[in-house]
Amino acid sequence: MGHFIIQLLLNAVAVLAAAYFLSGIHVKSFGYAVVVALVLALLNTFIKPFLTFLSLPALVITLGLFWFVINAAIIQIASWLIGDGFRVDGWWWAIAFSLLLTVFNALFGWIVD
Repeated sequence: MGHFIIQLLLNAVAVLAAAYFLSGIHVKSFGYAVVVALVLALLNTFIKPFLTFLSLPALVITLGLFWFVINAAIIQIASWLIGDGFRVDGWWWAIAFSLLLTVFNALFGWIVD
């Protein structure tokens, strides 16, 4: 449980960093960043496997590049669920946000392990 909380807080920091660097990502506060991190974790656990299964042919044809679309869809769903505290201005911003979170987790994921 401790690892999950640390990972959640690191992802919240990554959400704030992405909002700072990307003008199309808007987060009201650190509290909302934690909510975004939690919602993304839940969506990645429960919705992403279903989306992956449905888009398996597209993933194969694009050699995995369709993952960007799946991640952007997850982020857009999170934005819709959270409402005013977290807003993404479009699909390209969602893809950029996804890339930034991936890089952040690759660089700082060792902290949790």
